[in-house]
Amino acid sequence: VQLQASGGGLVQAGGSLRLSCTASGSIFRINVMGWYRQAPEKQRELVAIINSDSRTNYVDSVKGRFTISRDNAKNTVYLQMNSLKPDDTSVYYCRVWTMAGGEFWGQGTQVTVSS
Repeated sequence: VQLQASGGGLVQAGGSLRLSCTASGSIFRINVMGWYRQAPEKQRELVAIINSDSRTNYVDSVKGRFTISRDNAKNTVYLQMNSLKPDDTSVYYCRVWTMAGGEFWGQGTQVTVSS
């Protein structure tokens, strides 16, 4: 299974970005999909997660600003990020769990928010 993430970039504070992550390869059924981020000198943290029936959960710092969604037909998970802050600057990683118990990470995409 390969995960291809895209959509990162440089944006001013208050701006928006939309991340995408598409899974390909020997996928049988994807269960949970999520986004993590890791800033320099910090531990990787869970940002948002969406399960197979589209229930979502967010870290408190992004609630009301970020929205996670998925397109099961395309094996793709999205992260719409609005009202971005400099503290959101990180490398963002997608993560996928399959029904068979497999777990996979994407390669990461850099998000930089300037003040």
